[in-house]
Amino acid sequence: MAIEVRIPTILRSYTGGAKVVEGTGDTLGDLLTDLDSRHGGLKGRLVTDAGALHRFVNVYVNDEDVRFLGALDAKLNDGDSVTILPAVAGGAFGFAAAAAISQHRAATAAVAGGVRGTSSVAAR
Repeated sequence: MAIEVRIPTILRSYTGGAKVVEGTGDTLGDLLTDLDSRHGGLKGRLVTDAGALHRFVNVYVNDEDVRFLGALDAKLNDGDSVTILPAVAGGAFGFAAAAAISQHRAATAAVAGGVRGTSSVAAR
């Protein structure tokens, strides 16, 4: 049973730089065990010590999120395509937070400059 697995850039050091590898297994968990036997350390980056997928890893089987297919128990078939994607933080919220911090710093600097100006005027 051959299953194509797409590897994200951040994990390619485990696959010798390969973007796509093949593995076997009846379930996602079996597939990850198979891949780890040939690409040591890969499974440890995807699965917690408690035996669940890390929260920051998204895995898709034929474009369907495995969280809705049984996670590591998701059934696999010959010819399936598995995509591993690291979760990305930030997005619109990240930009909004950066803008808020920038505005806060500017306001703090303006207040600090105004206070200095006021105290120097008062001291005259």
